[in-house]
Amino acid sequence: MSFPSGFRRSLHLGGGLLALALSATLWLGTAAQAQETQIVYPGSMAVTGFSGTVIPNFDSADSERGGLPPGVDPVDETFIDTTRATLRVFDVSALGGPASGQLVYTPPPFEVTAEQIGQVFAITYDDGVRDGVPTGVPNLYAGATSLHGIRIVTPDEDADGRPERQRRGTAGAVFMDGQFGTESGGGPGTIWKIDGITGAVSKFADIDTNSGSGIGDISFDSNHREFFASDLDTGFIHRLDANGTLIDTFDHGVAGRPAHGLAPVADDGAVMDIQGAAFDSEDPDTWGYTQDERRVWSVAYHGGRLYYSVGEKAEIWSVGIARDGSFAGDPRWELTVKADKDYAVTDIAFDNQGFMYLAQRGPVENRYDYSQFADSGKGEVIRYWRENPDDPATESVWVEEPQEYAVGFPQGNRQSAGGLDLQYGYDADGNLDTGVCTDTLVNTGDKLRDNPTLADQLAAGGPLAVHGVQITPTPLVKPANVPPFGSWFVDFDGYFEDPEVEGHVGDVEVWHPCEGRAGYYEEIPGGYLPPFYPPDFPPPGDLPPCIDVEDVQFYCTPRGLQADLYLHDHAGFGGDSIKVQPSSETKSRTPGVGVTSPQSHAPGKPYTVDITGHSPGDRVDVGLCFYRQSDKDKGGYYPCCKMTLPLRTPAVSCER
Repeated sequence: MSFPSGFRRSLHLGGGLLALALSATLWLGTAAQAQETQIVYPGSMAVTGFSGTVIPNFDSADSERGGLPPGVDPVDETFIDTTRATLRVFDVSALGGPASGQLVYTPPPFEVTAEQIGQVFAITYDDGVRDGVPTGVPNLYAGATSLHGIRIVTPDEDADGRPERQRRGTAGAVFMDGQFGTESGGGPGTIWKIDGITGAVSKFADIDTNSGSGIGDISFDSNHREFFASDLDTGFIHRLDANGTLIDTFDHGVAGRPAHGLAPVADDGAVMDIQGAAFDSEDPDTWGYTQDERRVWSVAYHGGRLYYSVGEKAEIWSVGIARDGSFAGDPRWELTVKADKDYAVTDIAFDNQGFMYLAQRGPVENRYDYSQFADSGKGEVIRYWRENPDDPATESVWVEEPQEYAVGFPQGNRQSAGGLDLQYGYDADGNLDTGVCTDTLVNTGDKLRDNPTLADQLAAGGPLAVHGVQITPTPLVKPANVPPFGSWFVDFDGYFEDPEVEGHVGDVEVWHPCEGRAGYYEEIPGGYLPPFYPPDFPPPGDLPPCIDVEDVQFYCTPRGLQADLYLHDHAGFGGDSIKVQPSSETKSRTPGVGVTSPQSHAPGKPYTVDITGHSPGDRVDVGLCFYRQSDKDKGGYYPCCKMTLPLRTPAVSCER
């Protein structure tokens, strides 16, 4: 009997394949196993992927029932295997030696099955705060997805103990078991929570407006202890509190696009109707995705802003997050991705050197035989960094040409499956070094070790049909590491007999807290003292300074220490602009310390200054001039309310 390649991974039929399945089970461990203490440690790598398939109630051809009846297509009787994992947490602390392009065999990973959460793609960690107390062990969150296909069924009609698979929408159709975790009360808008200590799975949140296209990405903001989730159905970015309650939304199509001179695009209201004749399981255009111009794929909180990707000709945008955690209403186009193919960017990550990493995933596919969920083999992993100084001749503040990584051994080295994150460094023997933060790139990919011309060279490093994660030191951008013998590889599910599947791997996320070290664009603790008028500017009478300081937030950036000043014109001076004093705008009132900033409008938005030449923990007196722009535009002297703001700089160094 011939079986399509798309489900050979889970059809455990006798002989060698059964032996392979048993050995893989021993390697991967049992589903949803809880460790004695915790399931997440620094460096733990969580990966999502398709759980595989099975023919339920199947008797082999040599059994009494003799297998499937004559004329029955095995694919029609093949279903999602709900007993296998769609999320695994790997221990990658010891890779067994220097990188040589080899497959790494890890200890048995912790697993969460399709029966528990359905198919998921996006994942993120929180900060491990429980009941207000830091525990050092984060929880893991996973979002329902359509990126691993949409499967629908109707009730069993032929009494074989299996429902009937349907390609097109029809009356009575429901999502197949294992699609969205409906057995556990889930749906296409569900975000699941996996306790980092016990491994217990619970439903964290439901985006009720999602009809089937699922969650694009999720990101955690540790400063405000809130989550952001992109909704592929409406295009909204949802903001949720630490308990999973929806707070508000940001609509890029309406509120974002005009900030870059683009016409607003409202959601067209399309939904996935699996009982309607228009639905086609093999045509993603019938799945209720919002329009491409407003479709937000990835979200990543970083440096006080939420970065997000839009559309298949991917654009990267950002919107500020205010002091209270709300959307600041200042959307900003960052760049349009330069890559060989116009593919969606489904993951964004930032390291502590100012690099922004992007992973592409090919267009959504959904073969009926489960073999292909994305157009694989052309997706890139690239990184950008800010121009320093900014080139006024370019539209973006980011460099025009990104650097690219070699992903996988097939021709072109562009096997990205759309997930990436940063990991600690590794020493020469492949052991994790938690003293070095974000020095390693991890990214998901298909057919990572499959290249016939290199088969002899690759054979010593393990099987070729690897669908999983590539682990690469971040300095190894092209042309270095081509082909990627300077990388390690981890397979998602431990089955190596099916080289032709595409898009079966999803996202990857690493828990990598950088204790005692400031990451760039990372908020760090500091403070301020009451402002006062400077000695050379005596005010009339004994008046308080003309500006209230509501808050000061400090960040480490590629340029050094940055302070965001939140100021309020309590005296009614009527100013709308601030500049640093003195007029040279290069010195603070603290000798030897530099304070620089562009002129900025205020109040209402943070006034950003860069501080250099100080020692961590020093007091730095920043001189400010608060004035009306209209007065300055008249020329000559203009009214300026001067004040001094004493900043208590963080005790943490921003030095690399």
